[in-house]
Amino acid sequence: MRAPLGKELLYSGVLCAGIGPLLYYFIQKGLSRTEYYQMALEQLHSHTKALEALGSPLTVHRLPMLSQDHSVDINSAQLKIPVSGPKAKGHLYTRSSRGAPFQRWHLQEVILKLQDGQQIPVFRRSEAEK
Repeated sequence: MRAPLGKELLYSGVLCAGIGPLLYYFIQKGLSRTEYYQMALEQLHSHTKALEALGSPLTVHRLPMLSQDHSVDINSAQLKIPVSGPKAKGHLYTRSSRGAPFQRWHLQEVILKLQDGQQIPVFRRSEAEK
């Protein structure tokens, strides 16, 4: 015997409402574990001027999933990572690349842009390294 259409719609709605946040969580977790994301945050954590501008403790926020500031493909990645501290808020703009699939990622550039307009270059790969 088949359930009434109303119940099927209700169950489908509950299922979709539960899957959406779960999927968002796993995408966030996956991105935060990528090599290019981790390398950018390591650069931020080791940059004295950037840390002084933000203050301590530093908070790294979730990436907005629908942002046009993110671009990741097989050989390049660009992210805009929201960060904040007690003194300031801003975004960490990162660019990374790799020569071919399954090779290591290399940071190209990391820039901290604060809400007040200040820009702090955190990392830039030199031409000699490329």
